Amino acid sequence: MVMGDTAGLNAAKKAKKDEFYTQRVDIENELRHYKSHFKGKVVLCNCDDPRESEFFKYFTENFEKLGLKRLVATCYKSQDVDLFSQGECERAVYQIYEGDKNGNLTVDDDEVSVRYLKGDGDFRSAECIEILKQADIVVTNPPFSLFREYVAQLVRLDKKFLIIGNQNAITYKEIFPFFKNDKMWLGFGFKGNAAHFRSRYQDVATAADHRDGMIRVSGVMWFTNLDIKKRHERFPLYKSYSPDEFPKYDNYDAIEVSKSADIPYDYDGAMGVPITFMDKYNPEQFEIIGATESEGKGFSGGLWDSNSGVAQATINGNRVYKRIFIRHRKEEGKQS
Repeated sequence: MVMGDTAGLNAAKKAKKDEFYTQRVDIENELRHYKSHFKGKVVLCNCDDPRESEFFKYFTENFEKLGLKRLVATCYKSQDVDLFSQGECERAVYQIYEGDKNGNLTVDDDEVSVRYLKGDGDFRSAECIEILKQADIVVTNPPFSLFREYVAQLVRLDKKFLIIGNQNAITYKEIFPFFKNDKMWLGFGFKGNAAHFRSRYQDVATAADHRDGMIRVSGVMWFTNLDIKKRHERFPLYKSYSPDEFPKYDNYDAIEVSKSADIPYDYDGAMGVPITFMDKYNPEQFEIIGATESEGKGFSGGLWDSNSGVAQATINGNRVYKRIFIRHRKEEGKQS
């Protein structure tokens, strides 16, 4: 993820620190779009201290409304109630909740089963993988530094998920193929693609909405493979193609579209768009061809002129930031 001023976040990343704790309001704003997916399901929050996690609290308090079967939360080496224990304990715990047993509409302590893990609670450990195998849907804010491994595990085990990640993860060589092959897409997202997380790190963001005890992070997204209405909404297009406004790249067989809103409705070839386009992506309206070779070898789907020797897209010799290549789908009887 990228802050208004990236210094604080980059320092945290270098130190492999991932303590960014999601606010309840952000969880509620996103989860309200997915209610139909949870009936009769086992939900796992496997990167959460269950005694402090707002994800765990949300699901316990909405257990009956969502019709959940079971809720499980695991954490990494955190027995201390202190939210920022940084995994200093040698054992980790997990908790199981299976609903209101006495009818008082309250989550009572004796209704939450607390158990110890044998290891440190790492989501990659054998015992945590076994817990994951029993889950239907995973919902959490995983460590950003381990996002590639985390997603790969979910896909390998064919799990449904709704997780938070860095916008730049879209073009990670390990992640982009999932987007291209419609195995992952973006959720509804944070307002302005920015969020405030509870954190121990210094907030050096320049935005006006600084909040004490929190760090403001821009470029964060919800990543999911749960089908949602947004994914099938047509993106309105109003511009027609002209070669002057949409120049062709020097080294890619595609035209440059610097803003997603300017995608020409009448151009049938390949178009290079910013990664923020993925927030508007409708698989019935567009086809993802690939991405610039700077993101991964062979990513461009044959659009790249390898003789150029430059992996980034260029126009008149000037390099353009990473691009995703798309084209319109052929839809009989429909117009973009």
